[in-house]
Amino acid sequence: MKKVFYAIAIAATIFTGCSSDDDEPVIKNPVEGELSGEITANKTLPYGNYKLKGMVKINAGVTLTIEKGSTFTADKRDGEAGLVVLKDGILIANGTADEPIVFTEQSKVAGSWAGIIMYGDAPIKGNGGVTSATSEDGLKLNYGGAKVNHSSGSLKYVRVEYAGLVITTNNKEHNGFSFYSVGAGTVLENLVSYKGSDDGFEFYGGSVSAKNLISYGNSDDSFDWQDSWSGELNSNWFAYQTGKANYGMEVEAKGNDNAFWPKVSNITLKRAADAVAETPAGEIQLDAFQFKSNGNGEFSNVVVDGYKSQVAGTIGGVTVNAFPGGAVQVLDVNTYNNQIAGGKIKFSNIKITNSSNTFVSGNAGFVLSAASFLPGTNWGPTNTATGANLTAGKWATVDGVNLLANL
Repeated sequence: MKKVFYAIAIAATIFTGCSSDDDEPVIKNPVEGELSGEITANKTLPYGNYKLKGMVKINAGVTLTIEKGSTFTADKRDGEAGLVVLKDGILIANGTADEPIVFTEQSKVAGSWAGIIMYGDAPIKGNGGVTSATSEDGLKLNYGGAKVNHSSGSLKYVRVEYAGLVITTNNKEHNGFSFYSVGAGTVLENLVSYKGSDDGFEFYGGSVSAKNLISYGNSDDSFDWQDSWSGELNSNWFAYQTGKANYGMEVEAKGNDNAFWPKVSNITLKRAADAVAETPAGEIQLDAFQFKSNGNGEFSNVVVDGYKSQVAGTIGGVTVNAFPGGAVQVLDVNTYNNQIAGGKIKFSNIKITNSSNTFVSGNAGFVLSAASFLPGTNWGPTNTATGANLTAGKWATVDGVNLLANL
């Protein structure tokens, strides 16, 4: 069995100029090393710069701890790479605002590696109400359990860059962060998914909640969930969509008409003027929120900006037709009947600017409008919403660019 390997080439800590009467700060130099293979025993990686090779897997019953400020760099020339937390494995990666833990790729090209993939043991509801399913990350692992408060560890001030490797759509594809049936005992705070070629964050069922998320420049959806994800303590989510980009949030529940729903407060979804759909001549995805397959949720203090319709013409050398875009799209009749009319999609304190439509009907079987949300408790447009509240720092800065400049 392969085991994790890391070679230390530079001493981890050097003390300089210190005496009993001198409180000068400790100078800490990074180690140099490599992370690869399977992690089969508890391991702590000191502050350092590491090469990330292959699909590194944290086995069940094992804890990997990463010290703040560490950087992991994959190289797509070496093949598929990613960090996988298997069910009952634990990842403790707690950076700080000024010393984040960064996962990146050598070429700085979107879609170059698999990102962070975490498996928990919390409940899901898949197609037909099934309580387990097979992952779409190419690992073909079973996910779905019964432990609502299961913990897979703690991620704080962690940034993932240039991930979202897609090999076969819906069969072997990766996001910046992929959370499979992750439980509510897991801590997810101050995370950045930067310029990936698929979704920034995707939740596959589970009950975990996440605070202070930045999804910046990802080519598919900024935030995505399915399999009846049920996290209710989510706050401060910011998406900035530029270049190729689809939905701000894609919300679905695999057709299950659930009596529960996730809750997210303090949301800012912004689409830059240069953003175009990932496949402008195919399935056009231009909306801040899209609900389908009985997806639902409760959203409060929401700012939506820049979600405009596509104009007929040429984009990237491709001839495209006009297509509506806007703040809220409902794709299918079942979602309209069960979730809109059923009062399971709720917006309170939402501010919409610089967007072509408030509502977009995805099916000829209904007309989505403000009246759909009556008697008013499910729709609350306002000019006072403030959206996400995030603090700048090195955790939210890439190559000198402050990711919160457009917040």
